[in-house]
Amino acid sequence: MKILVIEDEPKTAAFLKKGFMEEGDVVDIATDGIDGQHLATTGDYDVIVLDVMLPQRDGWWVLQEIRKRRTDQPVILLTALDAVSQRVKGLQLGADDYLVKPFAFSELLARVRNVLRRCNVRSEDVLRYADLEVDLLRHKVWRMGGAVSLAPQEYRLLAYLMRFPGEVLTRTRIAEQVWDMGFDGDSNVVDAAIRRLRRKIDDPYSGKLIHTLRGVGYVLETRD
Repeated sequence: MKILVIEDEPKTAAFLKKGFMEEGDVVDIATDGIDGQHLATTGDYDVIVLDVMLPQRDGWWVLQEIRKRRTDQPVILLTALDAVSQRVKGLQLGADDYLVKPFAFSELLARVRNVLRRCNVRSEDVLRYADLEVDLLRHKVWRMGGAVSLAPQEYRLLAYLMRFPGEVLTRTRIAEQVWDMGFDGDSNVVDAAIRRLRRKIDDPYSGKLIHTLRGVGYVLETRD
């Protein structure tokens, strides 16, 4: 999944980002209402986790701006405001769920998945390409019907490639989206990860799916 977290408290934002990335998700962070509204209405996210008490503009305003443009965008409010009237307000403004701080990450994760199921998830629960399948909810991978065991980082990389089959993905783009890091031209982190992924996804099989374009990047496609 690609998730937008709009949260101004640095520790909470870092906690959420770490938790979601460990689940194999791509996470963007906004720390105020203005930046959050911009990303939420111009980006493409499976779900938005939105704090209510934000600088610049509060979460109520952000939620209303989202609903003006994207009526089907899944949004979960995350806030310390626990009065019934506040919860009712959030739901009336169009939030799909409302979670009060402090919270357990496991509960937030369960709520995210539940909201995505209810909203019929704009992106598929299972990504398929050729004889390769990636289950985004259960974090399972199969090739030719057989299970493939991947480390979390390998899973994130494969899920990202699967979202853009046939599209050439540069090392910079992969590094930013999968590891949330700027790409150092002398670093081989992406190349090394691709090699590890190939050993599990391609090497045991006759059909190779992950291909290198020298000096450019990588592409997921079938070739004769």
